[in-house]
Amino acid sequence: MNVLQPTLTKVPWILAALVLAAGVLLDLLAPEPYTGLPLLAAAPLIAGATLSFRSAFAVVCVTCVVSVAVDVERERPATPLLVDLAVVGLIGVLALVVNRLIVRQGRDLARARDVAEAVQRAVLPHPPREVGPLAVAAGYTAAQAEARIGGDLYAVQQTPFGVRMIIGDVRGKGIAAVAAVAVAIGAFRQEAEYASTLAALSHRMDEALAREAARSGPLISTEGFTTAVLAEVSADGAALSLVNRGHPPPYLVYGGRIVRLDPTAPQLPLGVGLGDLAPAGSASVDVVRLPPGASLLLVTDGVTEARDRHGTFYDPVDSERLQRRFEDPDELVEVLTDDVGRWTEGVHADDMAILVVTRRGRAA
Repeated sequence: MNVLQPTLTKVPWILAALVLAAGVLLDLLAPEPYTGLPLLAAAPLIAGATLSFRSAFAVVCVTCVVSVAVDVERERPATPLLVDLAVVGLIGVLALVVNRLIVRQGRDLARARDVAEAVQRAVLPHPPREVGPLAVAAGYTAAQAEARIGGDLYAVQQTPFGVRMIIGDVRGKGIAAVAAVAVAIGAFRQEAEYASTLAALSHRMDEALAREAARSGPLISTEGFTTAVLAEVSADGAALSLVNRGHPPPYLVYGGRIVRLDPTAPQLPLGVGLGDLAPAGSASVDVVRLPPGASLLLVTDGVTEARDRHGTFYDPVDSERLQRRFEDPDELVEVLTDDVGRWTEGVHADDMAILVVTRRGRAA
């Protein structure tokens, strides 16, 4: 990228110079009454839209001088000379005004991006690198790259019952999803400290999100659901419990292999508002062993529904780049993010969140 930057910076200069030269040649070689005035006037417009104000002003001045010189060379009367100069000068002034408007718009957009990024950090702070027996890493790629914010969420928290974590996807994208993300994260952090089991935590979060969805307006509660995977690692790190509420399944990465952990029984997303149909603590909980050195990989549908140019979905299990040992969770997040980017050729149709927790210790 650094190698291409100087070349890309020169492109507007080259384009303005070519248009200016074409206008001069047309003015000198074309028979009367044809002139190169339109091309001469186009040079300031190109400069105003692509260059800095000083550079655009320089191009405007050069174009005015060239316009007068060409008219003198063609021995045109004073009136056409002044008319040509007035036209080029007026368009040059308009180009400078456009330049200032573009600069101001760019500053406003940069401020909006900074505000969105600050909101993202406040609502979805980066998890700690170590929690209990686990090393933690996370990555986030928003579908609306210009907003730097999306509707996916994750959190890791030490509780009296072990290390608990969540990864989820609220309905919607961009700024509209921020409120729902804040509610889901807040509900998790509150209830994770008091729910004695992972099933009870799932039930409490379902109720909290359903209440919030009912308060949000005339939309029915099913419009505000959140898919999520809730996980709990025991104090010694050996046991991993999972509750999947309509979310893409997590993966166990261990010994150079990656295995998808499909839920035993499918369950509805959180916040659908049907919690009364099932008693508290009745959620299906899957328990697996988490050996030392093993990693739990949790993702959102931005990973599993990523498509290549032929429309084929990305599958982490089939990825050769993931079929190896990883020294730390950050490396796994980086490799997976890069692999999805290669698969989609850099096009992200949905927000993509990745959360990896690795049990510290030497792998068997």
